[in-house]
Amino acid sequence: MSKLTILVLDDEKRITDELKEYLEHRKFKVYTAQKPSSAFELMKSKRIDILLLDIRLPEISGLEVLKKIKNLFPKIEVIMITGHGNMEIVIKAMRLGAIDFLNKPFHHLDVKIAIERTSKFVELQNELTVSNNKNSLISQELEQLLDKKLIGESDAIKEVLKITMRATEFDDVNVLITGESGTGKEIIARLIHYASVRKKFGFYPVNCSAVPDTLMESEFFGHKKGSFTGAFKDKKGLFELTHQGTLFLDEISDMPFALQAKLLRVIEDKKIKKIGDDKEIEIDVRIVAATNKDIKMLIKKNEFRLDLYHRMNTIEINILPLRERTDDIKPLILHFVEEFSKKIKKIVPKIDKKVFEILKDYSFPGNIRELKNLVERAMIISDNNALTIDDFPITFKKKRTDVITKIRNLNLIDNEKILVREALFETKNNRTHAAKLLGLSRFALIRRMQKYEIEVD
Repeated sequence: MSKLTILVLDDEKRITDELKEYLEHRKFKVYTAQKPSSAFELMKSKRIDILLLDIRLPEISGLEVLKKIKNLFPKIEVIMITGHGNMEIVIKAMRLGAIDFLNKPFHHLDVKIAIERTSKFVELQNELTVSNNKNSLISQELEQLLDKKLIGESDAIKEVLKITMRATEFDDVNVLITGESGTGKEIIARLIHYASVRKKFGFYPVNCSAVPDTLMESEFFGHKKGSFTGAFKDKKGLFELTHQGTLFLDEISDMPFALQAKLLRVIEDKKIKKIGDDKEIEIDVRIVAATNKDIKMLIKKNEFRLDLYHRMNTIEINILPLRERTDDIKPLILHFVEEFSKKIKKIVPKIDKKVFEILKDYSFPGNIRELKNLVERAMIISDNNALTIDDFPITFKKKRTDVITKIRNLNLIDNEKILVREALFETKNNRTHAAKLLGLSRFALIRRMQKYEIEVD
């Protein structure tokens, strides 16, 4: 009880001084204010547990102050000070969230009893909060990081979670996550980091296809001032910045071959040299990499180092595309519908069963990211309290057969060409939207268009 902090807000200085003296004598930390504006400044900068609040104040009334406090500082418990016998105001105050009240004129014993009652409640609430945080700390962190939970009911996604949690137990082991764009590879990477002992340190994601080749070495290793044209000051690289944390290398298959050799050396030696510096810096970084390509095929074509692959895939986690784990489609739709209902302040709609049935037959080239976009669009354009298949893009119902007809083999490069063309067609050659549909950066899409000589008007 003695650790609790009390703020007294009353326009009569005699009363605030008297209460301050009495409460400090009882070992409370006490602040006072004669105006609501002064009180709110104190609440912004100080931890306040209990507020003794007079109903009659300058600037705004005590009830208005109470409303604002419950909105801005809901954890502060409020004891109202009212005129004797004014039960109507007392009832209003209790409905607005006041926990107790004192009638003027009051005695020290009245204050003592009200404070003791409220203090016990505050302490119980604090104990409950601490207990809940201990039990759910990891899950709370993980839910906040990507604004997503790991949603699914399929055996495939349960197996992914099982391997992921196993990986968190070995914080020095490198992990390779494979799967198509939009399957949630970064979510898994963040799970690995924030459920491990490295969670107190940084998680740095970098898309290897989005960093120009000329800047890659500087970005990863850093440089000394004057080491090349444009190096106006010393710069720390990603390895140094991520010390003791996790470096997430997305689309590692797009890393230049020469830089792959240097990455291998870092993994083996745990040391780096900045560009223009002879001094070695020791680093402790866990590498989690991801790719949407067939690395073994790239190794055969001498586009990816076999030795780096073996150092990266100590633990390999493969996330199946959404079309191969259709049991996850319904729970994902329900989750996204609830999420967007809150976001756009719309009643959670009923969902026609045909939505689940038809979407299960869709190929989802953009995987979970595409499903989320489809649900968001449906929520926005729907003008009633139910979602039907008509609320989803018309092109979605027409294009699946065409795409599946074109995909006649399992050659990733052939199919990548098809999907790039389909995305551009679906978006009327809007490269930004097409990149989003494919789960790529605009820069990565342009690189693929150049690679496959795909031209648009």
